[in-house]
Amino acid sequence: MRAAAERVTAHAARAIAERGRFDWALAGGKTPEELYRLLASAPYSADIDWTRVHFFWSDERCVPPDHADSNYRMARESLLEYVRPPEEHVHRLQGELPPLLEASRYEAELARGSERSSASAVPRLDLILLGMGSDGHTASLFPGAVALSERQRWITATRIEGREVARLTFTLPLINAAASVLFLVAGADKAAMLARVAAGHPEDPLPAQLVRPTAGELEWLVDAGAAALL
Repeated sequence: MRAAAERVTAHAARAIAERGRFDWALAGGKTPEELYRLLASAPYSADIDWTRVHFFWSDERCVPPDHADSNYRMARESLLEYVRPPEEHVHRLQGELPPLLEASRYEAELARGSERSSASAVPRLDLILLGMGSDGHTASLFPGAVALSERQRWITATRIEGREVARLTFTLPLINAAASVLFLVAGADKAAMLARVAAGHPEDPLPAQLVRPTAGELEWLVDAGAAALL
């Protein structure tokens, strides 16, 4: 996890030196939470100028911000309450709003609050942090989901079969426009799927395999358990 903290610190330093700000999209899950707690502690907490970080979310469950399942709540409790960025730099997905309306609202906020080369260009975030599920999903892009074919929207609402709560998620065009994408994968339960992703299945690609930044960096950080079959 220290390697991940060092990567985030380096990305932040580079972006702040070049543009005066660091646009970072957070992920949910236990592995990112461990990273956030590490970044909130010494020495990493002092290595980033948190007043220049803008926080976005790559996906969110459609629940209120204080709900136990909220990705925003997890990030707030593990990181934001400690590093205290300016409130206006915290761009949360508002899961309590109607999903389709929130998708449109968040797109407008992304357009205002992140770097774009032109009015029609996709926002280019400095770093998008992603995880991977044991089914190969990433963000809230699940195998077979209609959201995987979205090419115009940056944010979309989606619903996973068998689960009552809808979700909001970055789409592939927004993810693949990033300057850097960093996958964090941990646990032996991910080993078989990670091996499949690494082998490649172009005829039936998994969501995680469709993350291919068009003009940016892609990096995977995996622990020993997840890498056991590589």
